[in-house]
Amino acid sequence: MIDKLEYLLALARERNFGRAAEQCGVTQPTFSAGIKQLEGMLGVMLVQRTSRFLGFTAEGERVLDWARTIVADTRAMRQEVQTLKKGLSGHLKIAAIPTALAMVSALTTPYRAKHPNVKFTVLSRTSAEVLSMLENLEVDAGLTYIDNEPLGRMRAVPLYLEQYRLLTSKDSPLGDRDRVTWAEVGKIPLCLLTPDMQNRRIINQLLNAAGERPEPTLESNSMIVLFSHVRTGRWASVMPQKLADTLGLTEHLRSIPIVEPEAVHQIGLVVPPREPMTAIGAALVAEATHLAKSMA
Repeated sequence: MIDKLEYLLALARERNFGRAAEQCGVTQPTFSAGIKQLEGMLGVMLVQRTSRFLGFTAEGERVLDWARTIVADTRAMRQEVQTLKKGLSGHLKIAAIPTALAMVSALTTPYRAKHPNVKFTVLSRTSAEVLSMLENLEVDAGLTYIDNEPLGRMRAVPLYLEQYRLLTSKDSPLGDRDRVTWAEVGKIPLCLLTPDMQNRRIINQLLNAAGERPEPTLESNSMIVLFSHVRTGRWASVMPQKLADTLGLTEHLRSIPIVEPEAVHQIGLVVPPREPMTAIGAALVAEATHLAKSMA
């Protein structure tokens, strides 16, 4: 039955029978037959479909919730047994918002020093995608904002406060200032993250509150793209202080505090609220808790 529940989770992620079957490593007829067998076992229709996937029935949504719990618990049980047998090992998958990517190494580096048999995958995603991937068991943990938009049922470990800086060259407008206001920032050309990113929504709100309407000259879903443009000395951007410090400032590049207001937002590690946690996830939470204390 577990394999059929895995099929259901794959369908929830992909919203397409063919792609879900491919993800599960089976043919589409085998996949469709598995879903029908699950429906037969439970005695209800789970999926609305004609020749393609149309969505889940009300019963299907409830079964999907149970499937997430059952599959997660099964994976946790298997991992714990392997940990007891061989020590902590496996594959830890983390999804992080672009502004927090530079901080992931502060978790993974000490983690790997303690548990060298664990491998990592780190993905850059929007805050909404981070939560969706956690819910659908695609990743083990996420780094995202924990105070600006609803987290649902996720467990959060606060890590640090995101504070904002204007990154610009010394000879650019505002480049000689010790601090600038959001109203002033809104009057210069900026390169910013794309509107689907929560960081961009935060910046939009701050600029709108200052009476400015952001109209960036360049948008990207990558902070590296933004930073590489700023480094040319011909562009300006708004970035979190810790990210700017991590990427590094050149002789001609300045990181200027933005005030009125001095806005801050909390970044944290988020994990599913499951007990018991997987051994690999519990070790990451322990590392995050230690990191948070060191940064306090």
